[in-house]
Amino acid sequence: MKKMILIIITVALVLFLGIGFYNASKLQQIHIQKVVNINADAETTFDNVLYLKNFPKWSPFYEADPTQKTEVKGNDGQVGAQFHWEGNKGKDLGYQEIKEIRPLEYIKMECDIQKPFKANPTFEYSFSQTGNIVKVTQDFNLESGLVDSFFMWLFGAKKEMEKMNARGLELLKITCEK
Repeated sequence: MKKMILIIITVALVLFLGIGFYNASKLQQIHIQKVVNINADAETTFDNVLYLKNFPKWSPFYEADPTQKTEVKGNDGQVGAQFHWEGNKGKDLGYQEIKEIRPLEYIKMECDIQKPFKANPTFEYSFSQTGNIVKVTQDFNLESGLVDSFFMWLFGAKKEMEKMNARGLELLKITCEK
């Protein structure tokens, strides 16, 4: 009887791990694209993303943890400027850095997340204007190893990332349209 239970538990564990690592292999490269149309001028919209001092106004992370400490290092609004954060009572730590700017068209930022896990996602923002509407397209990219991907699958991290990115663009829209 004990041997049968042990076999069932072993088979269930192997099946769980097999399914988990199969699904995790699909999460090793995550691309999330979100779009928002903002009724504001192009410069206001662009500047709210470009100038890192504005990030707390529309950050979904700041909304979730308004006690986090933030600091802008370097020349804000220029390549090399960094937005540092420490939040969730020291459990969240990292920074994002502006890597490329094409005025009123495109901004690329790379993140260096140290806590609660190590990751280096990129955010790319493209801007286009039609009449009074500015279309902002956010492309989020994250590459990770199989073990990290397994834990992202296990805890539903991609769905949370999609939710946070969508909320960030909602907040950007609210900020720009004020």
